[in-house]
Amino acid sequence: MTLENKVILVTGATAGIGEASAHFFAELGAKVAVLGRDDAKVRETVGAIGKSAFGVIADVSKAPEMQRAFDEAAAHFGRLDGVLANAGTNGVWASIEDISPEEWDKTLAVNLRGTFLSVKYALPHLKNRGGSIAVVSSVNGTRMFSNVGASAYASSKAAQVAFAKMAALELAKHGIRVNAICPGAIKTEIETKMETRELDEIREPVEFPEGKIPLTDGKPGDARQVAQLAAFLMSDLSTHISGTEVWISGTQSLLQG
Repeated sequence: MTLENKVILVTGATAGIGEASAHFFAELGAKVAVLGRDDAKVRETVGAIGKSAFGVIADVSKAPEMQRAFDEAAAHFGRLDGVLANAGTNGVWASIEDISPEEWDKTLAVNLRGTFLSVKYALPHLKNRGGSIAVVSSVNGTRMFSNVGASAYASSKAAQVAFAKMAALELAKHGIRVNAICPGAIKTEIETKMETRELDEIREPVEFPEGKIPLTDGKPGDARQVAQLAAFLMSDLSTHISGTEVWISGTQSLLQG
């Protein structure tokens, strides 16, 4: 598989799945636009990848910043061939009664509005030549509904898949493919950034079978495995795939619904 000479912008590219994908895309020959909020982390990631990377700074929930970032990346490389809309947040996991409207809105602003803005501002650069967009969603809200307190997060992830399907049909005439990646348990830093409150009060007493990830005997996947799937969707090996979600959970999402 090769991404030789392709230009791909990755949001949330300074950690976890986004960082692993940016590195892997570059290994396969792509030029990579590294988008993140933190200038120091963007510089660090670009430095680690090398001269095939270019950094752009933006908050994915803010339209002017995203438009500028996409325009800067396309101007630097001369074009854009693909987008991995990866930036996301776990937000606050709490009961519907306890979570505040502001906490709800913040999760959807990053996960859903950020995805919308990523696609919106990629379009001027993709419409004339086609390309690929992959949205990083989750098993939560798409196959799994047992993680109590995740109403905001799961709703944003379900909406991402719906949006990807709508975009796939709308943009097909321009030769733009849009798909969703739905990871299960993956070893990243995002788990350490999650706030939870009083979940025991709303948790249902359900006993799941031993080994929540059957394919790996309970071990979570790693970010590079998701990056490999993302690279396939960016590559010319997937030119007839659009409007679909792909679960990457080691069958966890089939067992723990």
